Amino acid sequence: MCIVDAEGQTKVHKNIDAHPDRFLPLVRPYREGLVVAAECMFAWYWLADLCAEQEIPFVLGHALYMKAIHGGKAKNDKIDSHKIALLLKGGMLPIAYAYPKAMRATRDLLRRRTKLVRTRAEALAHIHNTVSQYNLPPLAKKLTFAANRAGVAERFADESVRRMIASDLALIGHADEQLQSLELYLVRHAKIDDPQAYHLLQTIPGVGKILALILLDEMHDAGRFGDQRHFVSYCRLVRPTHESAGKKSASKGHKIGNAQLRWAFGEAACLMLRELPAAQTYVARLEKQHGKAKAISILAARLARTAWLMLKRKEAFDATKFLK
Repeated sequence: MCIVDAEGQTKVHKNIDAHPDRFLPLVRPYREGLVVAAECMFAWYWLADLCAEQEIPFVLGHALYMKAIHGGKAKNDKIDSHKIALLLKGGMLPIAYAYPKAMRATRDLLRRRTKLVRTRAEALAHIHNTVSQYNLPPLAKKLTFAANRAGVAERFADESVRRMIASDLALIGHADEQLQSLELYLVRHAKIDDPQAYHLLQTIPGVGKILALILLDEMHDAGRFGDQRHFVSYCRLVRPTHESAGKKSASKGHKIGNAQLRWAFGEAACLMLRELPAAQTYVARLEKQHGKAKAISILAARLARTAWLMLKRKEAFDATKFLK
């Protein structure tokens, strides 16, 4: 922890335990005009909540932007805390969004659900890859349905391979149980801060209750973005460029933004292709010029812009306007 006064003089600079009983006594002599800043790491929740209880202004620093600003030859917690304090004092601290406490638990549960979905998908993909690896006939039925998984492991002659596939199938079955339980809980008990926005998102073809909940909880408030361009950039759906002296280079900022929204809008775009024939025609036209992957990415970016405008204008999805 580092405390710097208005003149830039360091008043406190020491390592302390991450606990209110250690934090509050140290800041008590400096409470007047105090602003607390912390880097956006995984453990900032308790400090933000404590500052809210004590009515101390709290600022969350964007970790990736801060790394670009105060990178140096040496790095440790003591150096970092001093640089964060100076950045805050000079008004140069890049600010991240401190997500409200009331909806934080639901958002984290939704992110854990997404992790389970990906783990399940990896196991399914591994089974299909193993079938190809051993040059066996492709599976005739989709393994996403439990009834189609019987006898899959027995297709392989080697006992070790059978056990490997059996472990994948067991993992998929367990993930199915967990996902069903989590989704039932979320639909019934999730606290929805803006019911109107939640129902508007469900008017998008292919977006159901869970995906709408993910989109709503990750963006939280459409008004916190200056315009649709900022929102699409936050969703990692645009490719930033670095330019100097007329020369462009590849950007290193592809990880800046919300990975959950990037996945959610990509998923929504794929689901829309199943539900909306006009979207299939639109993507087919783009695919001739850009290829399939980029065509779907363009659709996802268009969908993100549309979702932002829908929530700002309080309008339902209009397929005619979307593909115009």
